[in-house]
Amino acid sequence: MEPYRIAVLWRGDREARQAATPQNNRYHRIFEELAALGIHAEPAAYDETFADEVHEQLLAVDGVLVWVDPLSRGRTRAALDATLRDVARRGPWVSAHPDVILKMGVKEVLHRTKHLGWGTDTHLYRTPAELRAAFPSRLQAGPRVLKQNRGNDGQGVWKVELVSETTSTTSVVRVLQALRGSVPEELSLAEFMTRCEAYFTADGCIVDQPFQPRLPDGMIRCYMGTDKVVGFGHQLIKALIPPPPEGPDSPAAQPGPRIMHGPDAEPFQALRRKMEDEWVPQMMEVLGVGRTRLPIIWDADFLYGPRTGSGEDSYVLCEINVSSCFAIPDEAPTAIARLALDHCRATAK
Repeated sequence: MEPYRIAVLWRGDREARQAATPQNNRYHRIFEELAALGIHAEPAAYDETFADEVHEQLLAVDGVLVWVDPLSRGRTRAALDATLRDVARRGPWVSAHPDVILKMGVKEVLHRTKHLGWGTDTHLYRTPAELRAAFPSRLQAGPRVLKQNRGNDGQGVWKVELVSETTSTTSVVRVLQALRGSVPEELSLAEFMTRCEAYFTADGCIVDQPFQPRLPDGMIRCYMGTDKVVGFGHQLIKALIPPPPEGPDSPAAQPGPRIMHGPDAEPFQALRRKMEDEWVPQMMEVLGVGRTRLPIIWDADFLYGPRTGSGEDSYVLCEINVSSCFAIPDEAPTAIARLALDHCRATAK
């Protein structure tokens, strides 16, 4: 029997495509684990300029593992997603499928699942008119965080707080984007909402959540292999925290390293139980995504919410990453390979 074939796809130029081997890229551990299971894995560097060539390559394999950000140097995934949909229709499985990304890997999921235990006071604006009508009054209760529906690296994620209030059109706000290197800016609320109108193009939307005061305690990234936890990452982040007087490029303004932990790490077992036993099954039901459609690797980013009456931590979901979930814990490549083999076997039946 011929070995299963899997393409590992990431964004790269022509030179990167020609030079790529299973060993000379950051996904080399995944290649190693796939090979250990007898799977032939091949690099598939992608760019729109040679999309047809990649398309032909993907049609010849049994499955595709994809790592491509929603936004990269002004480029989106629009052309790639069309290619992946066609590939999936014609036989090979794709993880993550673009249609699943549009359900899970967008900020709208924060609103659709806000009633779950990971939710908070979350609102959704589909038009500039809705934003202008409702956001000013919500801002009066305290700082809010606005998030464009699709993005990465903090693009289009803003902390907004009132500086002085007169009317909804002349109130002054202080805003700070989560993009690295950003600095606070003061402007009228009306001007800021006009700036946000770009996020509504192409059927976009904006999600509105309260700012979490425990942000300086760090972010917990919960890595999932389909519906099971495969590891954790804890990081002291600096996004949405004003930079020190030395400026946004100073060492003190940089985030701390992401400390990786295996799935059995004791500090995160309460979160693991919540994810595996409650939140992920409930999310699947809300979104209409069955287990076989879940991405092979994805992650959920949590901030610490208010402590409970007994002093225990609560967790607030701030994002789900599906398009390009990397770096990953040391335990994850083995789980990815095993799940990929399961997909190959199921598809071959």
